[in-house]
Amino acid sequence: MPTEREIVERIVAEGVFAYDARRPAELTRAVQALAARPGAPAAVFALMQAEVLAVWQRGWQPFELHRSVKKALTDEHARLAGAAMLAQTRAYAPATVDERWQAQLLQITTKRPDAEQDGAVGQADPQLVIQTIWHLRRLPGLPFQGPLPGEARPQHVAPKTVDQKMLDRVRALLAKAESTTFPEEAEAYTAKAQELMTRHSIDFALLMARTGGKDEPAVRRIPIDNPYEAAKTLLLQAVAEANGCRSVWMEYYGFATVTGFPGDLDSVELLFTSLLVQAVAAMTQSGPKQDRFGRNNTRSFRQAFLTAYAQRIGERLRGATETAVSETIRDVGESTLLPVLKARSEEVAAKFQELFPALKTRSITVSNRQGWAEGRAAADRADLHGRRAVRE
Repeated sequence: MPTEREIVERIVAEGVFAYDARRPAELTRAVQALAARPGAPAAVFALMQAEVLAVWQRGWQPFELHRSVKKALTDEHARLAGAAMLAQTRAYAPATVDERWQAQLLQITTKRPDAEQDGAVGQADPQLVIQTIWHLRRLPGLPFQGPLPGEARPQHVAPKTVDQKMLDRVRALLAKAESTTFPEEAEAYTAKAQELMTRHSIDFALLMARTGGKDEPAVRRIPIDNPYEAAKTLLLQAVAEANGCRSVWMEYYGFATVTGFPGDLDSVELLFTSLLVQAVAAMTQSGPKQDRFGRNNTRSFRQAFLTAYAQRIGERLRGATETAVSETIRDVGESTLLPVLKARSEEVAAKFQELFPALKTRSITVSNRQGWAEGRAAADRADLHGRRAVRE
């Protein structure tokens, strides 16, 4: 005799197949069959936990899994997945769950008591359960960003690559740059932040070379939100490349994966977030746009604005990086620095190729000249790597 869980799993599998094949009548039968079984809630609860564990084992972390469900389905589906993730995490001793994992769960789950969270899974609408499981089973494997729950140990902690006090200072400076209404102040704050990040990255690379320490490339997934996702991805790519990292956009799932050394990944995330805030603020200040026939072309203007902004930021970042390298060469010598930077670049390229051996490229078309011109002008007003805004 099959167990209750086996029966529920068979019904859910039939429902998932029906939903995927767009067979509403068969889906309705599966939903009704689940609703008619008194033991289904407990079995559904166990099944949902097993499903989120399977996705975790394919490299997904709580925040991005929750975000993916919400993007593909609805808030209700995402809440269901969040409750299942919280319940599954409670199966492990807190000391064996990575701090970043716990922080993500705290961000996405509600403040309801544990029993209510569990009930959200067990008593959920069967159709929501089937649709959520359908999505979870479609998710591909991703590069791992850290240990799974139950596997976090002191020996899994990566070598300390970033001075936390330095990062806190950078965050504070960028927050001030984003909030001030005075361009000169924003430039000064951003310049200081860039100076700290750039110097720290080079100093750490030299330290690893002198001491024989091992620092390996890692990955960081960064969400890319609507609207104008493609243009925002170009901005991230420009920031990543200038900081010795590589970026690839996974459009369907709404995030980009950046590959690089851990300290550089922190710099990329901080700088990208700040520049995006500044770009969007400058873009929205322009207000709605119309073409010469009076038609609204705000969308094309903003797409062109952000695309041009990303291109111009990339140009300025490359120049600023070259300047920072030249200044360090004067201090330590070309034969000391360049081999270190070359080796790190090759390691990042090799890791990126390993993770993404077959990539497709896409182009972005812009048709709004005004948006393009204003986007480049806004990029010129930004301050990067200690360099002041470009003046005419």
